[in-house]
Amino acid sequence: MKKDLMKILCCPVCKGDLELQVTKEEGAEVIEGTLYCKKCNESYPIQDGIPNLLPPELR
Repeated sequence: MKKDLMKILCCPVCKGDLELQVTKEEGAEVIEGTLYCKKCNESYPIQDGIPNLLPPELR
């Protein structure tokens, strides 16, 4: 996932801002990490460079 996507991404549950927590990156690409919403306290995993933004009940 490119870090530039943070400008347009929002929480699919509450539409709040997401905070990026990186555990592995290559250049400007996030390979593994988490997108966290402070507003509704939900986390979305990033694996193999792909964020999983499905609501929790659909993951």
